[in-house]
Parts: sequence; structure tokens; C-alpha cells
Amino acid sequence: MTTTTASLIRPEYDALVVGARCAGAATAMLLARAGLRVLVVDRDREGSDTISTHALMRGGVLQLARWGLLDRLRATGTPAVRSATFHYGHEALPFAVKPRDGVDALYAPRRTVLDPLLVDAARAAGAQVVHGAALAEVVRGPSGRVEGAVIEGLDGSRARVAASIVIGADGARSRAARLVSAPTERAGRHACGVVYGHWSGLEVEGYHWYYRPGVSAGAIPTGDGRTCVFAALPRPRLLDALPGGADAVYREVLTEAAPELAAALRSARLDARLQPFPGIPGFMRRAWGPGWALVGDAGYFKDPITAHGITDALRDAELLARAVVSGTEAALAGYQTARDAASVELFEVTDRIASFEWDLEEAKGLHKLLARHMASEVELLGTLDETSGGATGPSAALGVAGGIAGR
Repeated sequence: MTTTTASLIRPEYDALVVGARCAGAATAMLLARAGLRVLVVDRDREGSDTISTHALMRGGVLQLARWGLLDRLRATGTPAVRSATFHYGHEALPFAVKPRDGVDALYAPRRTVLDPLLVDAARAAGAQVVHGAALAEVVRGPSGRVEGAVIEGLDGSRARVAASIVIGADGARSRAARLVSAPTERAGRHACGVVYGHWSGLEVEGYHWYYRPGVSAGAIPTGDGRTCVFAALPRPRLLDALPGGADAVYREVLTEAAPELAAALRSARLDARLQPFPGIPGFMRRAWGPGWALVGDAGYFKDPITAHGITDALRDAELLARAVVSGTEAALAGYQTARDAASVELFEVTDRIASFEWDLEEAKGLHKLLARHMASEVELLGTLDETSGGATGPSAALGVAGGIAGR
């Protein structure tokens, strides 16, 4: 008998999560740990790579530690990052990662490492994860409330699933968001273009971020002795240059932004091909509605220039999971309130940095402001423990939302 995607899926779940990357897998894990029956579907092959900055900020590392996953990440060989150096022209400002909030180092795992780790944790908690399957339709009841979905496998088979909530975690171009008609409530004005690659034989200690007028670059140590090196520039410039090839614009921008880094690459080796990302302006969509919710880039995307997307995803996975476990629309509204209060200032600072309409002194000021907002985010994560005493307490969303909104 041939096993089809549809035959793997049961007719009813408490929660259907569309997308098994870091936001979706983390949300599913937390819901399953709370005892919900969870189905996760993802159109991509399990363990496949995706565009990513890799870098986890303190809040993201704190989440993995609280969920009992940080030791597993360390065991993959992802190196500890204990410093970050900001380069403004010829000026270099090094900063140590100070041990606090239970975090003594940062990490930048490849997505081929982080996403499977979270998927494994979701499965261990009892969630069913099916790759090679995608959201085809949402199913609505007589009142218009989302009551489930139709899932379609790459083999063409279809399954109708009833679910108390359908969660879109399927990226910035989310099909779930389109099908539930989630409105955009805040839009960015700027987008940077990025070209990145992974290099071996490059000696880099800690994160390095480079800024010069009109360009930026970075070096991010990741697993297997590789370093992710990116070049960032205004989106129109990248689009104009891409017909000439990603390699040419990559080396041109690296030479402008970080000449010493560009020189070091001459003795390093590029693994696979360069990956261009032409950029899209950031946005914040409505995060919930009757029978549905959005998490990760599906609900909130900001430019990758500040390398904060994974940390956002893990934070919001916990906020949403708490609200879903609570089981009320008031809790889901509280999830959006908390998400927005924690995100708006980060969103605006990032959008300004992505404009490249700054001089180096303003860039320094923007990064100081960014650091203050990230410190507030870590405060929020500490508050989650205080409000419920655990990773998935059912009553936390409203209390956290009220506390954050009042800050």
C-alpha cells in the first residue's frame, strides 16, 4: 500500500501550525508540551537550508536555555560567541558578551542545525510534523471563524483537518496570512539587499559588524568551522548590479565596507555559491483573528540588517503558545499587544538602519538605541517566568501584555 501525505494526517487537532522553521517548530513544541494535540506541516524537505542571518541575540539564547535546548545546540559544534565588534570606518569598538540573565555567550547556528533541533523537540513533546505538505485552503464555519484547513501533499493528496486554531508560521510571503486576509498594520519604508556566503579557513573571533557610508558587512562564526560573511547595500543598488553576477557586487561592497575582511577572504574558501537576497520592506501584520494566528516572519518581518529575526521568532513563539493554551480571544489579543510593544521600537530602528541614510555618528547612536531595546526584550522574557513560573503557563499572555504595554 502506498503511503500518501493525506494518510499520515488525522482529521482533528487542537492546533495546526503551518511552517516548521524556528517560529513554527518552537510554537508547536510549546503547545505540545502543554498537552495540546498539534500538527505541523511544511512544504520544504526536512533539514533543508533557508535564507538566514544565523545570529542569535541574548533573548534567543535565553529562550533555548529555558526550553532545555541550549546544551543540544552546543553539542552540534556551533561555537560560542563571546564578543561583538562594531567597525565604523577605521574605528573599531569591541564589546564583550557579559554573563547575565543566564546567558554567557551568543550562538549563530546554521538553519540546517537549528530548525531540525526544534523539530526534534516538537516531536519529542508529542507534536506530529509532516514535511512535503502545504496549506491549500482554510476552512471556515458559518460565522466565518477559521475552523481548520485543507492540507495538500507534494504527492497531490489532500486532507481536510479540523483545528481549534490555525497558526501561520510560513514566512514573510505567508500563504496563511493571505488566506485569512490578515491586514498589514505597520509598514517599513526601506529594505537593504544582502549577498552572503559561508567561508572556511577564515579566522574570526566573535561577531563583526562593519559600517561605512552607503554599505555594511558582517562576519558571523557558525558551525563546522564556517563563517557567514555578508555584504549589505541599498536594495536598488543590488537590483541594478545583480545582472552582472552576485560575486562581483559582493566583493565590491565588501571592499568598500570592510577592506580588511575582503582581503582576508583571499586565503579562505567559499563553500557552495553566494546567496543573494534582494530585500523586502518590513511589516507588522495583524497577529490574530477568529480561529487563526500568525507568528514569526508571517506576522512580523523586519529587515535582516540587525540580525534579529530568529530571536523575534523564538520570543513570539512563546508569547503565542501561552495565549493559545489560555484558550481565549482576550489572550490572543494580549499576544498581539505584547508582540507589538516589544517590537515596534526595534522595527523602527532597524528600518532606519536599512535606509543607509545615516552617517557614522548617527549609526553609532542607532546601535546604542537598538541595544537598549534588546535589553528591554530580555526583561520581557524574564517577566514571562515571573508571571507563570514555567515555559507554557496558561495565564501569562494577558499579564505580560499589560506589563509590556505599560512600559
